[in-house]
Amino acid sequence: MTSEQILDRLQRQCSRREYCTRDVLTKALKALEGDRDAAEKIVSSLVRDKYVDDRRYCSAFAREKAHLTGWGPVKIVHALAAKGISMETARAALKEIDAPAAGKKLQKLLEAKYRTVKDMPDARLRLLRYGLSRGYEYDEVDSVCRSLVK
Repeated sequence: MTSEQILDRLQRQCSRREYCTRDVLTKALKALEGDRDAAEKIVSSLVRDKYVDDRRYCSAFAREKAHLTGWGPVKIVHALAAKGISMETARAALKEIDAPAAGKKLQKLLEAKYRTVKDMPDARLRLLRYGLSRGYEYDEVDSVCRSLVK
């Protein structure tokens, strides 16, 4: 497959959904069988033509993970960092998240978890761990846990 064909295929993929620069570079490297220079040229073309935009990707990722998956800001930032996104770009994407809706999501998640652990002696600790594992800040999780385990 030629570079032009790979570029065309990646343009079609990027027009259907968001990808970060690292994801597209990985796809290009695989298609070009490891030719890094050609892959980087393809990626720079995609970035220049606005098919790939890390800020746009981060915003969509943060909204989707917070709203649908129920992730908190800590987990979102770490997931974006694992994709090679700068911390400032990742933190800017967090502004896209509706804070009151995220708080309600945390409340619902912990209420559901509380129903499964309410009879256990370490229920509060389990709720804390669960909330933290979902990527929420300690103070926010602790506040909800205290209200549930009265």
